[in-house]
Amino acid sequence: MSSGTGKLVCVTGASGYIASWLVKFLLQRGYTVRASVRDPTLNKERLHLFKENLLEEGSFDTAIQGCEGVFHTASPFYLDVKDPEAELLDPAVKGTLNVLNSCTKSASVRQVVLTSSIAAVANNGRPRTPDVVVDETWFSDPEICKEAKLWYVLSKTLAEEAAWKFAKESGLAMVAINPAMVSKEKAKSLGIEFIPLDVSLKETVDSLKEKNLVNF
Repeated sequence: MSSGTGKLVCVTGASGYIASWLVKFLLQRGYTVRASVRDPTLNKERLHLFKENLLEEGSFDTAIQGCEGVFHTASPFYLDVKDPEAELLDPAVKGTLNVLNSCTKSASVRQVVLTSSIAAVANNGRPRTPDVVVDETWFSDPEICKEAKLWYVLSKTLAEEAAWKFAKESGLAMVAINPAMVSKEKAKSLGIEFIPLDVSLKETVDSLKEKNLVNF
């Protein structure tokens, strides 16, 4: 990944597992990072924290203003869901649209990277045999998700669909990544070999840059 010295980027949901690694690597490569979190308490020389509220329109405006790139990772994840609409669906979908809308207000934003999930493509009832190719046209079926009460899966599916619709209509340059397992210890306990997250993130960004899908 090329040097980010002098470049300003924003990472939403920066206290999360994926985002915290992302912030670390961006700082290591010289980027100045505006990190949005629910409870900002500490700023450093090239790390500036901003308070975020996924459901509050405009709450990301200040953090995103002047940034070249925006990494949207903020999204709720709960196992014991009492109110799917309030706890998962609204924050995921409305939160994503609020972030993207803030991006369109800043002429400096050249690229948005949306962290979606494999959950957004894997639950659609289609066969997953070796001869089946999963591509960008795949999305999880909302009706299947509702019937099985897969609320997190539904939230990621609806959020990514809404994001692509917004990007197409607004002309916003956006790419989405769909990570699967991110828990090192859990993967090990299942006997699964994994690519370390730092390597995976670097290779993902390098691949996107090689294909000219990100330009910062």
